[in-house]
Amino acid sequence: MCIAVPSRIIKINNFLATVDVYGAQREISLLLLPEEANIGDYVLVHAGFAIQKVNEDAAKDALKLIEEIAETMKTIDSQ
Repeated sequence: MCIAVPSRIIKINNFLATVDVYGAQREISLLLLPEEANIGDYVLVHAGFAIQKVNEDAAKDALKLIEEIAETMKTIDSQ
């Protein structure tokens, strides 16, 4: 199963961007993004490519849900 993770752009250099997710930073490609991206924007990242911009509230809601799922999985694993 694959999921696209909302990530905040912290740096842009041509068609490459550095994004931050939970403090982890990685370089991604902006080549597949159909619209212009700016520093501070949230994008969905899949397989190293930004595929869609998302608004900040939706990104934060999705990241919160991912955290909740991870915590639930930890609880299940510890039982």
